[in-house]
Amino acid sequence: MNRRSFLARSAAASIVAGGVWRGGSVFGAEPAAAKSSKAAAKPSTNAPAKKDVYVPPNLVAPLVGSQLYGWGQYFDRKGTKMSGHLDDVFKSLRSSGYDYAEGSLDVAAPENNRRLADRMTKQGLKPVSLYTGGAVHVLGKATETVERIGVAAREAAKAGFGIVNFNPDPIGRDKTDKELEIQAEALNELGAFLAESGIRLGLHHHTPELRNGAKEFHSNFERCPGNQVGFCYDVHWVFRGGIAPADCLRQYGSRIVSWHLRQSRDRIWWEDLDTGDIDYTAVAEFASGHKLPQFYTVELALEFGTRITRDAEANHARSREFVRRIFGV
Repeated sequence: MNRRSFLARSAAASIVAGGVWRGGSVFGAEPAAAKSSKAAAKPSTNAPAKKDVYVPPNLVAPLVGSQLYGWGQYFDRKGTKMSGHLDDVFKSLRSSGYDYAEGSLDVAAPENNRRLADRMTKQGLKPVSLYTGGAVHVLGKATETVERIGVAAREAAKAGFGIVNFNPDPIGRDKTDKELEIQAEALNELGAFLAESGIRLGLHHHTPELRNGAKEFHSNFERCPGNQVGFCYDVHWVFRGGIAPADCLRQYGSRIVSWHLRQSRDRIWWEDLDTGDIDYTAVAEFASGHKLPQFYTVELALEFGTRITRDAEANHARSREFVRRIFGV
């Protein structure tokens, strides 16, 4: 099903019987070909095949970036807002050897994505990836989310961005099988929509998707082909959700589009990227051995119990050196 038929049918389905399912799938009886396609898309536990690895055409790896969320937390601790100091953050990142900063995709004012790229470029950084979320588990709302992100991504693509990392909204409980199927259909259409602009979709997760035996986490991948819905591998969130990093790499490594890197000690987020609970040497060896995409985003988020002994600039500089030493980039 192409994007336009999805949008039309999902809008209609949200009206009919309050979004009640019809036939064997979200939008009607599921053809046999679709069922066999889903079965074929189920990932193997074997090492990822190189032919499955996808790199956005306008990005040249390796590139190492920083997620701006953690920077915002440091500014909040000082009683100010990061938005008034973005140029200073970009200068600090560039002086520490970073190639890009990952901010949030602006879906309310799509033109702001181009402005963000301009500001980064002026400080020597590249537009690479943006992060966003949204509800995609309810008919109608899923359509709206796909459209809004797709429109914003068009503007981002014009500025040179090549990856959108997307996390489906949690809802405070496990999603039903029906909601997961709606969500998977929307993710497939979002991936196709973004591809029209030359942007690759990287699916991101937090711990809600990893509850109940990681049912939602696995469902998203099993129902979506890897060439359309990639993986933003946030190593620590997956680790915190109960999946060993090595197991995740074996099962879903071939889908990786981008990475989020964070460390913890005794399961509490550490202030910089260093040794700790996650064996990043083993992660790096797997990534190198299987030639996985090298778009590494350091995310130094803070939580209750995180020991802060240095400022954001120093911790990011130390983390950049760790990536250089362990990942070789």
